[in-house]
Amino acid sequence: MDRRGLVNIHRFLFAAALLLVCQPAFAEKRVALIIGNSAYQNVPPLSNPVNDGSVMTRTFKDAGFDVVDYRHDLTARETRRALRDFADVARDADIAVVYYAGHGMEVEGSNYLIPVDARLERDTDVYDETLSLDRILVAIEPARRLRLVILDACRDNPFSRTMQRTLAARGIGRGLAKVEPNSPNTLIAYSAKAGSTAQDGDGKNSPFTVALSKHIATPGLDVRRAFGFVRDEVLKSTGNKQEPFVYGSLGGDDVPLVPGTPRVQPQAQPEPQVPPAPSAQSEARRDYELAMQVGNKAALEAFLAQYPNGFYANLAKLQIDKLTAEANRAAAAEKARATEAERAKLASEGARKDAMAKAEAEAKAAEQARLVAEKANQVAQQQAAEAERRRQEMAPEAQSSGPDRGKPDAVTAAAADKGAVVASLNAGPSPADLAKDLAKDLAKATQNELRRVGCLNDDADGDWGSASQRSLSQFNRYAGTRLDTRLASSDALDAIKRKQGRVCPLACRHGFEADGDHCSRIVCAEGSFVNDDNECEKRRDKKPVASRRNSDEDEPPVRKRQRAERSLALPDVGVGIGVGVGVGGVGVGIGGPGPGFVRPPVQASRPPRASGQVSGQVYCDSSHCRPVQRGCRLEYRGGGGPGNVANVEVCN
Repeated sequence: MDRRGLVNIHRFLFAAALLLVCQPAFAEKRVALIIGNSAYQNVPPLSNPVNDGSVMTRTFKDAGFDVVDYRHDLTARETRRALRDFADVARDADIAVVYYAGHGMEVEGSNYLIPVDARLERDTDVYDETLSLDRILVAIEPARRLRLVILDACRDNPFSRTMQRTLAARGIGRGLAKVEPNSPNTLIAYSAKAGSTAQDGDGKNSPFTVALSKHIATPGLDVRRAFGFVRDEVLKSTGNKQEPFVYGSLGGDDVPLVPGTPRVQPQAQPEPQVPPAPSAQSEARRDYELAMQVGNKAALEAFLAQYPNGFYANLAKLQIDKLTAEANRAAAAEKARATEAERAKLASEGARKDAMAKAEAEAKAAEQARLVAEKANQVAQQQAAEAERRRQEMAPEAQSSGPDRGKPDAVTAAAADKGAVVASLNAGPSPADLAKDLAKDLAKATQNELRRVGCLNDDADGDWGSASQRSLSQFNRYAGTRLDTRLASSDALDAIKRKQGRVCPLACRHGFEADGDHCSRIVCAEGSFVNDDNECEKRRDKKPVASRRNSDEDEPPVRKRQRAERSLALPDVGVGIGVGVGVGGVGVGIGGPGPGFVRPPVQASRPPRASGQVSGQVYCDSSHCRPVQRGCRLEYRGGGGPGNVANVEVCN
C-alpha cells in the first residue's frame, strides 16, 4: 500500500471519529403533537384554534422536528387515541412537545381539556367527557431531556354558565388552575396566568401564538428565555391585560428546542462609566421582585418589615391580601364540602328532624361563607393585578431613563405620582359590602333562571321583591319543590338550573293568548269583541228597555189629558154595594152615587148616559157571571142554595 492510500485511510478514520463524537449534539429526536379544537358542537365555535394549530405545525416543521402530528376538531375518543399514538412516538424521544388550542376549564383545582363533542350538562360530566392535564403528562413522560406542554386554553369557558352543579361546594374556577409538575424536566406553559383568561385577538391567530411562533424555535435559545420573550410581547400587545406563565423547572444547562448558536447582533462597547449609587427606591424594587419570585406570604411580610412604607410596600400589602383571600376561599370551600358531606350522611342514616335542620343550616351558612370568600378573593385578585399592571407600566420609564449619575430613579418619581393611586387600591370593600353584592348577584342569577323556565316576566335586576317571590312560589308549585321564597339562595339557583325547559305555564293578560313561548293579541272578527272569558263573542244590538217612569215622562201632554179625563169619566161608583148570596148563585150590584157625593169638575164634559145602558150590575149563577142586560135590574127573591138562584133579573 502506497503512502497516498495510507493518507486516505487516516482521513476516513478521522472523519468517522469526528462524526461519532459530534453525533449526540445533533441526533436528538424531537417530536410534537398539535391539537386545535374550533368546531365545538354544543357551544359557539372558536375561530382561532385551528389557525393557531396550523401556524405551530409549520413552526415545528421548519425547526426540523422529526415528527409533527397535527390534528384538529377532535372528539373525546379521537383525543384519547391521538395521545395513545403520540405516547408510542415519544417513547424514545429526547424532546416531546404537546401544543393544545381550544377550550379548557378548572374543577376542584384540576385542569381539563374539552373536546368538541362535550356537553357538560352537569359538573360531574367533566370527569367523563373531558381529558385531564395529567393524561397529557403521561403521554410525554418517556421523553428524556424535555417534556413541554403548551396550553392556549385559558379562554372564557361558555360551559360554566349552563352547567348544573350537583354539589354546591364543588368549585369551578376561571381559566386554568396553577399546577406544579411532579416529573423532572417538565414545563407547562399557559397563555394566561392561572385564574385569568386569554384573548383571541382581532386577527387570525391569538396574541400568544403569534409571539410563540416568533421565539420558541430560535436556534440555541433556551426555552425558558424564549417564553420570557413571549411574555413580554403578549403583555405589550394586549396592554398588560394578558400575562403568559410557565410552571415547572429545569436544570442549570440551556435547553433549546432548536440546536445552534443564538444570533446576537454585535454592539459597540460603551465607554466605561462609574455606576451610580443605588437609590432606596431601586433597592426596594429589587427586593420586592425577589419577594414576588418566592411568591409566599412569609416573603412579602419580610419585605414589609424591611420597607414598611412607600410604593412597593403598598404593592406588597395587596399581594398579601390576595394570598390571604385565596387561603380563606380554600378554607371556606373545604368547610362547605365537609358540612355538605355531614348533612348527606345524616340524611342517609335517617337522623332526627332537629339534627337534620341543624345540619342543613350549617351547610347553608358554610356555603354562604364560601361565596363571600370567593367574592373577596376575586376582588383581591383584581386589585393585585391592577397594581402589578401599574408597576409594569412604570418599569419602561425606569429603563429608558438609564443609570445616569445625579438623576433620581425613574420609579421614585413615578411612585410619587402614582403611589396614592395604588394605596387607594389597598382599601378593599368590607365583608358587609361583599355579602350585599354577593346577595344581589345571586338574586340576579336566580331571576335569570326563573325567566328561562317561564316563571318570571320582569327583568332581572337583582332586587328580590314580591314579584320574584311569587315567581319562585310558582316554580315550587309546578316543579314540586319546597324552596324558601323569602330570599334567593344557591339551592334555589341549582334547583332551577336542573330544569331544561319551561316549568311554569305561559300566563297572558286579558286580550292576549299563548302563542308558543310568547303572548299574542287576540284579534276578533268585525262585529265581535273579547269577553270576560278571553274569547271572541258576537256583539248584540242594544234594544230600548221601556220603563213606567220613562213612558210617563215621555208621554205627550194631549195624551196625558185624555187619559186623566177617561179616569174621571168612569161609571158612577157610590159607596153602596149590594151583594146577594143565594142557593143558586151570587149576585153583585153596584149602585149609583150616594147622597152627598159631588163629582169633581172636568174640563171636557161627557153627554149624560142614555137609558138602556148597562147599570153596572152583574148576574151570576152556578155556571158563569155576566153583566145585567140593558134596561134590566136584579131583584132578590130570597132562598138560595144548590140549584137555586136567589137573584132574578127583572127587565121593564
